[in-house]
Amino acid sequence: MASVTDRYAILFPEDFDERAEHEMRLKGWFGGVVVELQNGSRFELTFFDPVRMHQELSHSAQTGNPYFAEPNLVILPEVTSESIHKAVEGLVRDKFFEHLKPL
Repeated sequence: MASVTDRYAILFPEDFDERAEHEMRLKGWFGGVVVELQNGSRFELTFFDPVRMHQELSHSAQTGNPYFAEPNLVILPEVTSESIHKAVEGLVRDKFFEHLKPL
């Protein structure tokens, strides 16, 4: 599934389907989303909701790491394709990708 505008494209993994859409909301996370900007640079993003973020941080702390880190992590109130689209639109508008190293 891809969503394309004149400024960027959002590329979901090839196997993204209705089931994956349903499961990502339940799991509270989704990775492998690539944003391709108009200039051809590409960035991979991972999305978490606050509940999943808390679970990951708690698990990390229990295993001896007092932190959780994930490159290009974006926290959303709820992980859905709609919220991902809105987030990417805002990230592009806010020039977020200018501070990241492209793939």
